[in-house]
Amino acid sequence: MNIKHAFNAPARSRGLTLIELMISIFLGLLIIGAALTVFASNRQTYRATESLGRIQENSRTAFELMARDIREGAGNACESNIPVVNVLNSPALNWYTDFSGGVRGYDGGSAMQGLAFGTGAGQRIAGTDAIELKSSVAGSVTIEDHQPLSAQFKVNTKDHGLNDGDIAMVCDFDHAAIFQITNASPGTNVTIVHNTGNSVVPGNADGCLATSGVCSSGAVKTYGFGCKNGESPCVAADAWPATIAKLRATRWFIGNNPRGGRSLYQSSVQNAGGALSVSNNEIVEGVRDMQLTYLEIDGTDYVAANTPPDWSVVSAVRIEVTFEGEDRVGVDGAVLQRQLFHTVAMRNRAP
Repeated sequence: MNIKHAFNAPARSRGLTLIELMISIFLGLLIIGAALTVFASNRQTYRATESLGRIQENSRTAFELMARDIREGAGNACESNIPVVNVLNSPALNWYTDFSGGVRGYDGGSAMQGLAFGTGAGQRIAGTDAIELKSSVAGSVTIEDHQPLSAQFKVNTKDHGLNDGDIAMVCDFDHAAIFQITNASPGTNVTIVHNTGNSVVPGNADGCLATSGVCSSGAVKTYGFGCKNGESPCVAADAWPATIAKLRATRWFIGNNPRGGRSLYQSSVQNAGGALSVSNNEIVEGVRDMQLTYLEIDGTDYVAANTPPDWSVVSAVRIEVTFEGEDRVGVDGAVLQRQLFHTVAMRNRAP
């Protein structure tokens, strides 16, 4: 045998067998499947975390804004728990002109004036609670002089921010009065007028802001704010602080949003050139339900709105809200939900 020829002979090439190829494919599929499982799990965890973060953010916004209105409910700039007189024409005809103790709750089956249950965008959802709150806003101005028979206030600044048609509250340490401004020129002069007549709607039934007596009918009972004895003009020895501010009226309820979901809404009163209207504004989306209970002063437990409590002595509100995420990220394919609670004390009813 030629030894040189044997060493130079080419080696026979050898490929993969079918079994080896199938094993390789199977192992590759296992690796790809494991990678996809990890990716899907991480994606699901990310979506769940993002959904929970969105719920937490929405809950902070909802509770903070609602709590602000509830804390100020029935409040005024002078003293807590003073009498309130309302001289507006037929105040019960509009929810935002009826002070009614400054707070009123509605259970899931109770209708609200001017806000129907329904399925349309902005309409209230049946079975969910709602609340109305009224108070004087921050930034009140000081009264320098009040002439009740001519229905005029003089305040300490021309930049008072009060306009024709505004519903306002005036108060001192004797009582508060709710009325509508018929003439004011912010930035120009310090005079604010509260006449009767039809210059604004609903208008004032009377120009007298006393707790009793009707001054336009000739009764002698009048009251000048800023004077301890209510007399006008007031001598310096009898003067005491008196303020005037816009009346803030808001509603909080659960309504249908334009995207087919549920949101927390706030109703507020707008003044456009002396004409009042109500605007329903979407505040937070992903709010499934809201239930409210109320604690009276010296009460032992919270009660529902359909009990009902005495609204004039409600001192705290407990809010129970169910929030939901946008995606189905639960283990059963359901939308993530969280039920959260918040309790708010009303400052004006604090002991």
